[in-house]
Amino acid sequence: MSQETSTPESRQSAIERLALVNELRWQKFSVLDDGFVCLVDVMGDDSSVVQAARVSYGDGTKKVSDDRTLIRYLLRHRHTTPLEMAEIKFLVRVPMDCWRQWVRHRTANINEYSTRYSLAIEAAQGTPEDQWRTQAESNRQGSGDALPVDLGAKLTIEEQELQQKIRSVYQSRIETGVAREQARKDLPLSTYTEAYWKIDLHNLLHFLALRMDSHAQLEIRNYATAIGEKIVAPLFPMVWEAFLDYRMQSMFLTRLDREVIQRLTAHAAAAKSAPPYSNDEFLAAQDPAWVSLNRSRERDECRSKLELLGLLAKS
Repeated sequence: MSQETSTPESRQSAIERLALVNELRWQKFSVLDDGFVCLVDVMGDDSSVVQAARVSYGDGTKKVSDDRTLIRYLLRHRHTTPLEMAEIKFLVRVPMDCWRQWVRHRTANINEYSTRYSLAIEAAQGTPEDQWRTQAESNRQGSGDALPVDLGAKLTIEEQELQQKIRSVYQSRIETGVAREQARKDLPLSTYTEAYWKIDLHNLLHFLALRMDSHAQLEIRNYATAIGEKIVAPLFPMVWEAFLDYRMQSMFLTRLDREVIQRLTAHAAAAKSAPPYSNDEFLAAQDPAWVSLNRSRERDECRSKLELLGLLAKS
């Protein structure tokens, strides 16, 4: 493989890159009430992705605009290997309930703070009185609207009392001589833990696509957003731009969605009507498999997509 030719421009770019990394490294970006994410180390940049894709070319032979075009092509067509050539290592401080979701992404290297070797971190995530949420009606694992603030205030006080009580019990066990590995067993999931988390750029973007999504739990969404906007975006600006355009702010249409649109627009053309179309027109054009269903998540998702496209009047 040919190597990049050192030029004044490339040397200046390397100096600026090093300054950026040093500025970000170990900077703690706050999340929730006592959590954070911070950059420990990074290997690679946008040009690393480009170089991996153009394995038979040196880096210095292409224009920046061409690099951007290639990166956008890779993200648009979901190529993975070039993005795996870059890696980022983080230090994160996160409540254990969020961490349980986090480690479901098994494509990272992790080393976590151990409450067998050390005392549990003396911090637990608290819920502000205006941030208690109802259970979502349409999503069994998600949240709905905010609870009334007066009720939230009561819940927050109860939460604080519970956390203080459990911490007192834990501390008493430690002072009595109970083993740390046993004394910890009743600590709440709101207790903070810390971990080093190293992951390649492709799998990091997959993590961010899922955890920045509006369907993700708000708390882990805050962590993912901080990682993406505060760390990934400045380190990989071209990749981040393409990621937003083709993953986070894009729309996936199924075959059924496409056929609904075709029937809807064909009927509208015959009737000489223009969008936004009515819900009755949508129901007339819906997939035949949905017609007999009183409730259909797939139909609801299709309706939401068409509303976002401006084809349907918002319900």
